[in-house]
Amino acid sequence: MNPEAASPLFAGPYALGTLSEADGPAFPALVRADGTVVDLRAALGDTGLAMLDVLDRWQELEPRLTELAAQGATEGPAVDAFRVHAPIAPRQVLQSGANYRQHVIDLHVAHRAPGDDRPEEERRAEAADLMDRRAAEDLPYVFIGLPSAITGPYDDVVLPAWAEKPDWELELAAVIGRPAYGVSVEEALEYVAGYTIANDLTDRATVFRRDMPAIGTDWLRSKNAPGFTPLGPWIVPASSLPATDDLRLTLKLNGETMQDESTKDMIFNVARMVSYASQTAQLLPGDLVLTGSPAGNGMHWGRLLRDGDVMDGSVTGLGSQRTRCVAEVTS
Repeated sequence: MNPEAASPLFAGPYALGTLSEADGPAFPALVRADGTVVDLRAALGDTGLAMLDVLDRWQELEPRLTELAAQGATEGPAVDAFRVHAPIAPRQVLQSGANYRQHVIDLHVAHRAPGDDRPEEERRAEAADLMDRRAAEDLPYVFIGLPSAITGPYDDVVLPAWAEKPDWELELAAVIGRPAYGVSVEEALEYVAGYTIANDLTDRATVFRRDMPAIGTDWLRSKNAPGFTPLGPWIVPASSLPATDDLRLTLKLNGETMQDESTKDMIFNVARMVSYASQTAQLLPGDLVLTGSPAGNGMHWGRLLRDGDVMDGSVTGLGSQRTRCVAEVTS
């Protein structure tokens, strides 16, 4: 049902996903590197199991999952016989803005304030200085997203009729595996169960409240339409992806490469993002911490999303997703 999923192409011996047969209920699955599937409801003896339950029991279940990946290799149905859903329905989604140096500089130039007639070179230098100060002062930018915006990695994305400038933002997402509050940078990765891919779509026209400039950004309006966060296809355990400081994020629009950047360009790495978020919020198993998007968004190219566009996104070791944009039909 998902030809794109026939060759998972993820790091390590297995990944986790949420699958369903054509007319059946979604279920948590272990997908081996050869593409065979283990239904975790049967394997763990819990007919009501969901992926969030697996993450709630991550420390207990991870050794068992490793065993299941090794047992009966090549046995079981193939993943391409199933529909692939978003791998998890999280309790909380924490999103990061302005976390890739070149991306922030590009956006700073693109979002020229009214009356700012300074040369582009001067505004780029201003943005670069701002990024250096943020890094030195350890101030990531984190805000809250809605779980209702999440959709599957191969589902259509409906572009709302009111969204004038819908844009793509491919991101690495960390999946939390145990409750985290006030954790240090040094211990933060111990709380990460795995990683997945997120495309954090944004309507650029509604990012800023033009009617009340002093209030600033409006993330509810600009980022949280239904389906604005294609997620997955897989959760790859952190043990299979121990280093996340040089992963390649690539997004193609209708076959043309738009984003192609390494996580080396991050201002704050995964550990710093998780630690920072945990200083204020209680992170829970299954929560997502999105780590920001690199340069190459639509605002940079002067080309925003339209009806019929197809986005292909991939991150090293995490597989790939493909989503088609569909204009909202209004009566």
